[in-house]
Amino acid sequence: MGVALVTIGPPATSGKPESKDGPPIAVGLPVDGPLGSFPTQVQVLTPRLARFRFRLSDGHDVGVAIAGSGIPLVVVHGFAAAGVLYAQTLSRLVGMGFKVIAIDTPGHGSTDPVRPFSPLSRYTDQIVMAIQELGINKAVLLGHSMGGRLVAEVAARQPERTAGVVLVDAIAGDTWDHLVTGFRILPAGLGVLGATLLADTISTLPVLTDPRQALKLAKLVFPIGANHVRRPWRLFGPLVSILLSPASSKTLDEIVVAGLSAAIIHGDRDLAVPFRTSQFSAKRLRCDFVAVHGAAHSWLLRDPETLPAIVAELLEGGLGRGLRAALKADGLDLASPSQDIERAWCTPNSTVVAPMVPPELVSRGRHRSPRYRWTVTPAADKEPQGC
Repeated sequence: MGVALVTIGPPATSGKPESKDGPPIAVGLPVDGPLGSFPTQVQVLTPRLARFRFRLSDGHDVGVAIAGSGIPLVVVHGFAAAGVLYAQTLSRLVGMGFKVIAIDTPGHGSTDPVRPFSPLSRYTDQIVMAIQELGINKAVLLGHSMGGRLVAEVAARQPERTAGVVLVDAIAGDTWDHLVTGFRILPAGLGVLGATLLADTISTLPVLTDPRQALKLAKLVFPIGANHVRRPWRLFGPLVSILLSPASSKTLDEIVVAGLSAAIIHGDRDLAVPFRTSQFSAKRLRCDFVAVHGAAHSWLLRDPETLPAIVAELLEGGLGRGLRAALKADGLDLASPSQDIERAWCTPNSTVVAPMVPPELVSRGRHRSPRYRWTVTPAADKEPQGC
């Protein structure tokens, strides 16, 4: 699977390869000096994403995808998805100076399932173990949907390893907790939710508005969907675990007590996870809140440009201040070379530093301006209405 890797600034080679029919091509090399603005409307050479299965000390195999160099960014996907499904978005984040590590959750992608009826904390255990055994000592955590809840629990459990938390349409917050209580009374509602999440992912294909993007996304979505059709029972476990999950309020409060920087992003047309869930979670976390206008639950798949653009803006606010503080504690700053950051925040010679599958330049791609509009509400200005 090709993943675009954009470089900021001049390439390490002499001169830039020229395209016969477009702007200069940015050579796919590691980025020194993370967190710069990323280019749009440029062609890029796309290296292969390093994808492999990693065996944990408890015997479980975990699917992992790694790209880039710089600040470790652990990404956890949503229900019925897999890390590679976010490949296009991950490439843009790589271009901002992050080393992206996408981890498949139990029963998804290439990761072994956990025992049926396991609590959601068992999924967190697997992610925590994967982070440690991959050699990631500190990272920014980003999770979508179910992955948002999981990275919140990882951050609450190991704040000393967390440089920041980004929750995207996450199943965390008082409103969501009330829904889970209702699912326990009427379990059939959880099945409807699962079908809604799966249908939302498929419906994100912009067939009419952007056929080329729809084709790219379809190549990622349909293999994962076909795998679920062949083995639908693998999704039953995560659904039950969500049903049995305790209230998320304690987890959010622990993030606040730990003093971690955070940001919350949510599509204002999300039918699967209510928009107000994240509104109140942002108030509880006392963090910046981003409303993505006209966006459904899986908006970051429909347009891979929007999330990186939002993250770039958030890094100018509370999320960025927290990240700068974490870097400063280790004698680093935003201008530090990516190699220095990796030496400080990753175990030398670990799997995450030297992936099993080396990247290779394979094809060309093009990055564009974000399609969605969004509004950022700073933490101090949050006054959500309703309940």
